[in-house]
Amino acid sequence: MANPFLRRATEYVRDDASFLSIVSPTPLTTFLAKSQHKDDVFEVPVRIIGSPGSGKTMLATLAEFKMVEAILKDLSNPTNRTLAAALAKAGFLESEVPRVAAVRVPMESEYREFWELPYEPAVRTKLAFWLVQARAMLGLIRNLTANRTRGLDGIRFVPRADYEAHLEQIGGLTAEGVRDRALAVQRAIYSIGAGLRPPKLADLPEDATAPYAPFDAIQRVSIDWRGKEIDVSPLVMLDDVHALHHDQLEAMFETLSHREMRFGRWMMMRLDALSPGAVLRSPGAQPSHGRTTGRDFVDIRMQVNEEGKKGAARSQFRTMAKDMAKRYLPLVETLRNRGATDIERLLPSEPPTVSAGQLRTFAEKVDREQSKLGVSSVRRAEIDQLVADFLGRSASYDNGPEVALAMVRILMHRYAVRIARAAPSLFEEFDPDPKTPLKADADVAHGARLHLHHELGRPFHFGIDDICDASNENAEVFLQYAGELVANIETRAIRNEELPLPSRVQQKVLSGKARKIMEGWAFPQATRVRSLVDTIAKDCLAESQLPNAPLGAGANAVAILEEEMQTLPLDDELGAVLKHAIANGAITIEREYGQGGKLWALIELTGTVSLVHGLTYNRGGFLPKRVGYLREAAGLTDA
Repeated sequence: MANPFLRRATEYVRDDASFLSIVSPTPLTTFLAKSQHKDDVFEVPVRIIGSPGSGKTMLATLAEFKMVEAILKDLSNPTNRTLAAALAKAGFLESEVPRVAAVRVPMESEYREFWELPYEPAVRTKLAFWLVQARAMLGLIRNLTANRTRGLDGIRFVPRADYEAHLEQIGGLTAEGVRDRALAVQRAIYSIGAGLRPPKLADLPEDATAPYAPFDAIQRVSIDWRGKEIDVSPLVMLDDVHALHHDQLEAMFETLSHREMRFGRWMMMRLDALSPGAVLRSPGAQPSHGRTTGRDFVDIRMQVNEEGKKGAARSQFRTMAKDMAKRYLPLVETLRNRGATDIERLLPSEPPTVSAGQLRTFAEKVDREQSKLGVSSVRRAEIDQLVADFLGRSASYDNGPEVALAMVRILMHRYAVRIARAAPSLFEEFDPDPKTPLKADADVAHGARLHLHHELGRPFHFGIDDICDASNENAEVFLQYAGELVANIETRAIRNEELPLPSRVQQKVLSGKARKIMEGWAFPQATRVRSLVDTIAKDCLAESQLPNAPLGAGANAVAILEEEMQTLPLDDELGAVLKHAIANGAITIEREYGQGGKLWALIELTGTVSLVHGLTYNRGGFLPKRVGYLREAAGLTDA
């Protein structure tokens, strides 16, 4: 059996039961249940926006009515109970009864082909939109009958109060009539796009031109549910709308934004479908197309950038990723046969060690630096004790003697910097106390481990939590990293070796996979994005390796003053570079990040880039820069 980690969850579906056994409910609970617009998402147009692999298709597939009904059929199953709880929090269920009947419609490339037809834009938009509506109605009826709990006669459509006179155009209100009309529209419109030569406008089939607006006409669906009649709200989820032509997408969004519609409509799209201005816009800004977020439509970003919430998002993703691994590992036959289905045991967080020779050489180097810095033996003893006290009470067990030595070295350099800044005096004592007392803490320890990684080759990124953090809350990226590691473990199983991967092997596999990901970037502006992040990473690494570790754990970001960032014309070439860097998992941008009494636009490298360059995953360490730095780093000419 193929390694399931190396395939998307939505591609590993033999049947509904297989999908439900591996799907995670976290996108529902993280991005829908906690949305401030939760009560509006079934009433107004919704754009669900995320990077590749952020869980858009997984969310849409899980929310389809046939899946919801399959989950409710067996709530004795713990997995189904968890999924049902998530669906309830997101508004799809109430008291274990469906509230919404959703259907996913993939926006395949053929819809874009309608934009190439030799008709006016309004005609092209109408043809594509009517085809979408026809397929949505057919898909909705299939969903409602998929589990054989009701037939067509158990489905009745409820119209808007002011739309009764127009019901003939959608085939009436019976499921059979709606289905037959939708089939006729689909057949007629498909024939236009599939022909060798498109017909003249006057020759278009009548079923393709006659009025057809089920999204306008229908507001609820009445269905048989376990012997009772219940009403559910219809919802269409248009998946991958970024495949449409940009102008076609805007026209489709405009059409779906009619305030009178009561048919729920979601558009699932990648970030790069938006303009640079929309991607980079600060939280308080409004879009320029005249519609107001929250009133006319809702945007749900499948990422967490708000200050104070990133830690929570990281913790939530760790839980989700471990849950995914728990579901996937039993599908790997080689490991299942050996009872090896615990990801935390297979990828231990046990700290690495250095050889006795390396430790001795490093200790001698620290002693030489002590002498060069003029740190007395008394001061050194005090620093040694500070470090010993911290490591003695620290919850971390990565506290080997090399970590202690590296921490001592950092504190000696900090001591030297602090007394050098003090005003000299003829009566200065030989071994003065610094004005700011030295402190051994977690940041110093983290900086020490980073120094050891680059100086002694000591592994820095290992263990399941680090693998989760490297993924930047992106499920597909996590599966890529976990897949490489699981493939290595499979090889060890075949060779009858011990299965848990040592930290050195984990580091090598992870950094190699991250390098392949970066080398494989082929999206628009990829060359400039690679130049941008490599430059930022090298400068961050130089700062992180300074002997006094001024930023503690180190830097993995640059920051532009918010007032300067707001003057950047976001639709110029730099804006395009930044947009594609965000959309394809190279950077994240947090606007209005407060630090030092100032507001910044924080441009942070993702875990993939940090892995390649050996940077920390810890957030908050950044280098202050100007916009011109970004232009130069991306290989653009600074105006």
